[in-house]
Amino acid sequence: MSMSPSLATRLLARPGVSATLLIAAIGLFWGGNWPAVRFALMDLPPFSLRAIGFTSGALVLLGWAWVRRLPLRVSRQEWPWLAVAGVFTILGFNIGTAFAQLNMPTSQAAIIAFTMPCWALLMAIGLLGERVTGRQWLGLGLGQAGLLLLLGPAAMAAGLDGLVGPLFVLGAALSWAFGTVLIKRRGAWESHPVVITGWQFALCAIPMVLLAIGLESPPAPSHWQATTWLGLGYHLIFAICLAQMLWFRNVNRLTIGQSTISTLIIPVVGVISAALLLGEPLSLRVLVALAFTLSAVGIVMTQRRPSA
Repeated sequence: MSMSPSLATRLLARPGVSATLLIAAIGLFWGGNWPAVRFALMDLPPFSLRAIGFTSGALVLLGWAWVRRLPLRVSRQEWPWLAVAGVFTILGFNIGTAFAQLNMPTSQAAIIAFTMPCWALLMAIGLLGERVTGRQWLGLGLGQAGLLLLLGPAAMAAGLDGLVGPLFVLGAALSWAFGTVLIKRRGAWESHPVVITGWQFALCAIPMVLLAIGLESPPAPSHWQATTWLGLGYHLIFAICLAQMLWFRNVNRLTIGQSTISTLIIPVVGVISAALLLGEPLSLRVLVALAFTLSAVGIVMTQRRPSA
């Protein structure tokens, strides 16, 4: 049975439905990005990968905004917020996760990165005065239980050499959490999310280009493996250009608790895709953790607002 256009439009206009679709898109795009980046890193060093990604993101998003005739000018009041939030959500997170994947399995890196909701919720209490409900704490607890189950005791027992990757990705998680809280702290943004995200990529691209030129010598594109091209293409289109913009929009529409806890679905996609594409182990423990994570998302996203 087909759905009439008017019914589909009404459903998409409902806040709960549109937010859920946003979460699903972000989860799939960023979840699949973990193995994509690992493939790209086989030929591209970290600074070069991020220089290409950030520059491409800036050109595509700002170019799309120009074609749509969206104002590219950002007010003087918004520039400091745009710059600082971009440094934490884009630069800090992406650099930390790139170096982490060079020092640990991709599936474990994805898991540790998404301790981010815990840090964001705690930061929101102090910086936003946001009230975290008992239901959100329950969702957070279930989600973190799933992450700990996925992480497993072997990672906890790692020696000093084994802590390099986890420390990089933990720093990335803290950076993303703080940047997310800053986006929310700014309140209503005057500029369009595409324009904000495009300028953030442009600013973050500058140090990456300089570091790539000064410190790295990647092989010529003609020598790249096919998997490098595929991974880079996925990374640029889905993670850089689409997911980052959707994330900015989602943070402004939902509370910190909802927007961050709901991202716990991303490591599940990341772990499963790493198992399928990179040959990393997939076990019953992963399936149980998946149940915990989806329960956490459902608890938070189905919470009803209190009636007036």
